[in-house]
Amino acid sequence: MVALELDERTPRGIAAALARLITSGDLAPGDRLPTVRDLAAELGVSPATVSHAWQTLAAAGLITSRGRSGSFVRSAPREWLPTRYRGLEGREAARLDLSRGTPDPELLPELGPALARVSDRASPVSYQSKPDIPELHDLLRATWPAPVESLTVTNGALDAIDRALGALVRLGDRIVLEDPTFPPFLDLVELYGLEAIPVPVDAEGMRPDEFARALGRGPALVLLQPRAHNPTGASMSGERAERLASLVRRSRMAERTVVIEDDHSSMISRSPDVSLARWLPERVLHVRSFSKSHGPDLRIGALGGPRTLIDRVVARRLLGPGWTSRMVQALLFELLTDPESTAQLDIARESYAARQAALSAGLARHGVETSAADGINIWLEVDNERQAMVHLAAAGIQVAPGSPFQAGEPLPRLRVTAGVVPVETAQDVAAVLATAARS
Repeated sequence: MVALELDERTPRGIAAALARLITSGDLAPGDRLPTVRDLAAELGVSPATVSHAWQTLAAAGLITSRGRSGSFVRSAPREWLPTRYRGLEGREAARLDLSRGTPDPELLPELGPALARVSDRASPVSYQSKPDIPELHDLLRATWPAPVESLTVTNGALDAIDRALGALVRLGDRIVLEDPTFPPFLDLVELYGLEAIPVPVDAEGMRPDEFARALGRGPALVLLQPRAHNPTGASMSGERAERLASLVRRSRMAERTVVIEDDHSSMISRSPDVSLARWLPERVLHVRSFSKSHGPDLRIGALGGPRTLIDRVVARRLLGPGWTSRMVQALLFELLTDPESTAQLDIARESYAARQAALSAGLARHGVETSAADGINIWLEVDNERQAMVHLAAAGIQVAPGSPFQAGEPLPRLRVTAGVVPVETAQDVAAVLATAARS
């Protein structure tokens, strides 16, 4: 950190000195500040004095806290973003952006032919029609991973999860989630005033021993990703799903605990479609997203589970967005049933798998091992997260820092969107990633 020029060793003086550094640009957006104790020792003041200075800066909108990850200079242009979304934003454009976790636009099905076929199946003039068009509803039910009592269409997976949380949780409820996990889940936990119980993951998802201990704390909810876990790419086996379901059923909160499953990469995953609902039909809400397979801007997903829970979500949505556009539903139905569109999906699925394999193999050749991953992301262990990102930025490559994905004490990791790295360039990209990992 740049040396502070203090006029006085008071909370106001310390805050003013930091503010000058931020305003002048000597401290850039995203820079991490020293801990309260470290700066207090350096300045010869009490930790309370520095803490009050930090509170002053936060109130002025100059810095932000990310819990155990520390305090950072706030990026004003991204003020509207949730905390961990801000943590994922890069500072500048890169020649190769591997930070987004989004699909390759070249592998998305073409919308033009499907749009031409969408007719008056989805009338745009009625407020009173059922929220879901029957054709899509029936198709979803026929392809669901377990028998399902009720289904509804939502504006993507995160909308479904947000609506489910809003209908189910109370302030102070405990929620079990994976560590690492999708950063917006942690933002939602904070928004709803929940207590997170992080559970480590292995190659098959949540570790049963740690999951059992978490259930012993009486959570109201469990939030997990059954396959193509973001960020690690892990996928649950049927055996692991059955074991987790058994642990839920035997837990002391079995009659209240609800499991929410986010199958965000359903159509591009090569792993089996598994769900705890096969063993816990009355306690599981399963979410299926079509953003990775058909395009993020379609903003469409589906939520299935017990009728009593789904009805609460549907009723609440009627007081907000009402429903997901029936015209968009009709478009999705066309994409899911047209042979040409489904063939394009098959190509995308195999392409992502090949790209994952090529990048992992390239890293292995340079002595960097990664876990077998499904979907579009790789979770990369590095010696030093910040130095690795600086090294990659110098090479024109942008990746996502691992800290925003972690609920506990963050380990040095990077999330790399392998799905946008063509097989032909995977070796070159892997060489740069490997060097950065050891920087």
